[in-house]
Order: sequence, then C-alpha cells, then structure tokens
Amino acid sequence: MKVTNVRVYDLKESVIACRNAMRLVPPEYTDEEFEKSLERAKKLCKASIGKVRCHANFRTGIRVSFDIEYPNYISSEMQRYHWFDIVTSSSRMHRLVQMDFDKCCNKWVTERSKQQMKELIADYNANQCEDNFMKVLSNCPQGIMMFMRISTNYEQLRTIYLQRKNHKLPCWRSFCKWIETLPYSHELIICDQ
Repeated sequence: MKVTNVRVYDLKESVIACRNAMRLVPPEYTDEEFEKSLERAKKLCKASIGKVRCHANFRTGIRVSFDIEYPNYISSEMQRYHWFDIVTSSSRMHRLVQMDFDKCCNKWVTERSKQQMKELIADYNANQCEDNFMKVLSNCPQGIMMFMRISTNYEQLRTIYLQRKNHKLPCWRSFCKWIETLPYSHELIICDQ
C-alpha cells in the first residue's frame, strides 16, 4: 500500500485536552502546555495497554487524512472494520473497462490474468451488453490497484497497528511501518517509550 498526501490535525490540542479531567478551567493551547501535557499523554497511553481505551481516549481527537493506493483484495478488510472513514474512492464499476491492465495491477497478477481481462474488455467494447459487462467485473483480478482518500484518528491507527503489524499480507505490514512515521507515533500510538 502506498500512502501520500498525509495531514495530521489537532495533535497539539488533543494532547493538551488529555489533562481536562483534572482541570478547573479550560486550558490554554500553548507550546508550554503541550510539553506538560505530552508527559501525561504518554502515561495515559501506557495505562491503556490491556485495559479499556478510555485512559487514552484523547487519541480519537488526533485526526489523520491521507490518500492510499491499495490492492483490491484489501478493500473488504478496510471496510469491514470501523478503522477508516472513506471520503471517496476510485471505482471499478465506472472505470474498469478503461483501465490499462499492464499498468494497474500489482506484481502478483499473472500475465494470463491480464490477457484474459483485455479479451473480456474487447468483447464488452464490441457488444456492450450486461452479460459482457458482468464477465469483465466478475473476472477482475484481486490484485488490481485502487485508491481512496481516508480519514481516521490515532486511536483507530493504534488498533490497526496492534492487529496488523505482523499480518500475513505484506501490504498491512507496510501500512504499519507508515503508521510508525506519524508525529509522536511511538509515544501515542505504539506506546513503546
């Protein structure tokens, strides 16, 4: 999976807010307050390991948006769990017969599969009936690369990281490596420091 156009929002504000339970007045969102709150945030994240997530619920306020390119076989896993809000995505339904199968598939799609798709698309273009379209759609390789814009948060990324960092599929392991590159990921998502 390839991740681009990453934006992280409200990290500073959410970390500062992690101390709200102990405050009598609303906080000031200063760099000094962030540094004080970061120490508390790290402790809350470690306290949440193996317990209910409420100790580090402030992570839900650290929002992350990004574009992701992924093999089609991952989309059912991405959509099954409430890890992501999908802003918008590419569409097999609308673009499949226009795709270049020599360029849009991952390295595991065989030449034979690509050739079959080219033949099915040629049949569809010669006779654009429902039966021919359904043959194209139904035989599309799972290794076709799709893309989407996603919004999520640090709490969901922690869940993904814990569940997928040693996953059988290399794209999930790659995605977890990307999670490690986010600001304060080791302190707030991975909780190893």
